[in-house]
This record gives sequence, C-alpha cells and structure tokens, in this order.
Amino acid sequence: MNVLGIIASGVAALFITVALAKGARRAALRPHAPDEPGGRAPRAAALRRTGGATMVLGVGTAVGGALWLGAADGSAGSVTGLLAGAGIVAALGLVHDLKPFRAALRFPVQTAAAVLVVCLAGLSPAAGVLAVLWIVLVTNAFALLDHADGLLTTAGLVTAAGLLACAALGGDPALTLLPATLVAGLAGFLLHNWHPARLRLGACGAQFTGFALAASGALIQEAAPSGRAAWAALPALATVALADTALVLISRRRAARSLLRDTDDHIAHRLRRVRVTVPGAAVLLGLWAAVPVTTATLVYAELLHPAFLLLPPAGSAVAVFVLLRIPAYTPPRTAPPRTAPPRTAPPRTAPPRTAPSRTAARRTTAPAPGAAMPSAAPAPRVAGPAPRKGAPSGTARTAAGHPTVPPPPTGRSAAGVAAERS
Repeated sequence: MNVLGIIASGVAALFITVALAKGARRAALRPHAPDEPGGRAPRAAALRRTGGATMVLGVGTAVGGALWLGAADGSAGSVTGLLAGAGIVAALGLVHDLKPFRAALRFPVQTAAAVLVVCLAGLSPAAGVLAVLWIVLVTNAFALLDHADGLLTTAGLVTAAGLLACAALGGDPALTLLPATLVAGLAGFLLHNWHPARLRLGACGAQFTGFALAASGALIQEAAPSGRAAWAALPALATVALADTALVLISRRRAARSLLRDTDDHIAHRLRRVRVTVPGAAVLLGLWAAVPVTTATLVYAELLHPAFLLLPPAGSAVAVFVLLRIPAYTPPRTAPPRTAPPRTAPPRTAPPRTAPSRTAARRTTAPAPGAAMPSAAPAPRVAGPAPRKGAPSGTARTAAGHPTVPPPPTGRSAAGVAAERS
C-alpha cells in the first residue's frame, strides 16, 4: 500500500468523523420536551453516550473504501479480519449503550471476534491462542479508560501513533491502514470529547478502539522481521491501559469488592482526589502513554537496546504503588454505638411535710346517720420554739408557738347572759 493511499484514508476518516460527530452533538443539544416532568429527556443522554459510533463509522468507512479500491494489496484478508472483528465488538458495545447488560457477556463475543481475526490472518495455532488472549485482555483494558473526558481518546491516539510507526517500519505496509485511520478518527472525535465533553465514546467506541489497537499490535508483531525485538516492543505500547487495570484489580481485591463492578477507583479518579483537573488528568495520562510508546518504537526501529523496555513497566509499577496509597473508597457511615447510662440508685430523701390542702378537706363528706362519729385526730404539731419553763403543758398555742391569752373576765356568768338575752 502506498503512502498516498494511507494519507487519503486518514483524511477521509477525519472528515467523516468530524461531520458525524457535529451532527450528533447538535441533535444531543437540541431542546425538546422531556418525557418526565422536571427531568432531562433520555434521548439527549443516549446520543451523548453513543457518540463513539460516529468515530466507528468514520474509521470503518475509510478502511472499507480503501479495501474496495484495492489499496491493501496482498494483505486484504488480514485487514478485512481486523475491520470485521472490530465491527462485531463495536456492535456489541452499541447494544450495551442502549440497554446495559452484564460485563461477563462481552467475553464470548470478544473471543469470537479475536478468533475471526486470527483465522483470516493465517496465524499458527500456538501464536493464534496467544493472540486471542492478548486481544481480549487489551480490549477490556483500554475500555476501562473511558471513565473521564478525553482520557481514552488521548491514550488511544498516542498508542495508535506508535503502532502506525511500527507498522511503517515493519515488513507489511498494508497493516498501517487501520492505525492511520484510527489516529485520524480519534483526533477528530477529541474535538467533541475534550472536557467538558459533549459526546462520549461509550462502550461502542471504547471497545472498538481497544480491539483495533490490540489486534493491530498482534498482527504487526507476527509480520515483523525476525531480527527485530517485536515480541517485547509491541506489548509495551499497552503499558498505561494495563497499569490502570492492575490498579483497579488490586484495589478492589484489597477492599473485598466485586472485580466486575465499576466504581470510582481508576487513575483519573485518584488524580481528582489530589486536586488534578479533568483536562490535567488526560494530559498526564497522555504523557504517561507517550513514554512506553516512544521507547517501544525506538527499540522496534533498532535505535535502542531492548533492555530499555524494562524502564516503562518499572516506572508504571511505582506509579501504581503510589496511586494505591490515595484513598478511593469512602468509608460507610455508621451510627454511633448506643451506650446505656450507668444505673445509680437515687438518693434517699425524706418526703417533705406539707399541710393538707383545702381541696382535700372539702372532698370529705359527712358521715351517714347512725354511724359512729370518728374520734378527732390530734392536731398536727407545728414546729416552733420550745415552751418556757413553768408554762402549763396543756396551754393552747398559736401557729408561732406562743401561748394563747384568754379574754378578760366580765363578772357575769353564762346563766346571767342567757337570762338577759331571753
């Protein structure tokens, strides 16, 4: 395949992706009546989530047009298998975007698509088994990077550029077709996926990107000359995606969480906890991906010793260890334990002596006729000063304790007073 054909395919993929993404963005931002009062219409959210289909259509149309024009020369079978397998995985992702299903159901379809690529490329049984395992692993590793605006698009763009360089230096130039169109398609989609993102890759675009990168790397490695260190150089291109997967698996294993349930424990989430912005996280991840991609490309071109390939995995392992120290899971809120107050015996205090109220006295009723009159209860003793010496003990006293003084005698007896009144 000539250079002009590669450039024409890339330009076609760029313009088709930009045009389709712009139309999907306008449709998603167009105001319309929501289905539920006070809520946002589900159509806009679905269009944003399935925006990756525009990139898939752009890349697929460009590659299909190049194959139809006969630009792939003698490697048409390999390129056709790449496009067919990536299309199957993208269709599965589109169904998941519209109606989510369990992640475990993706593996059989991804395995079948990888087997199709291996069979059409004509790989040996041993190399084919390793290629299928590698394709499924890297596809899901790259798909996990789609958890922040512009993250997967940036990392995929850098990785596809490295694959394009390795394919151009390899023995089969036709394998540069898919990486070249993927670079152009991701660059056009990044205009709408950068923060704040109007469109997202979703499962459709993420799985298509991961499958295309993994399958292209496996076929480029198989077609590389025997003298090159392709067996070690090309796997290094997926260092960032594999580091994020290792970070997630180790973190969830330590926290005893489900390995297949997606939570906020990826690289970008931890960077956000240390006050790194969303665009800053995408830039940092792009620079992180550029280090192993550049090293692998230089080793593949025989400009560096293969021993330099140990540096990117070692640096990524240190980065994963540092990121593990950043808390990713919020501890559950638990109510404070209810502790009963100590039981103490109440102090024994004598009840206050109070005089009987007038209401209680009024409630008493007169005794029934014929009933014996109860004896009068002794009058309560009123506290007061002690009686003086010499005072008679039976003398009546006042409330203050003083003896009462009888009225002075008038000299008349009771019988005389009664006679006067009559």
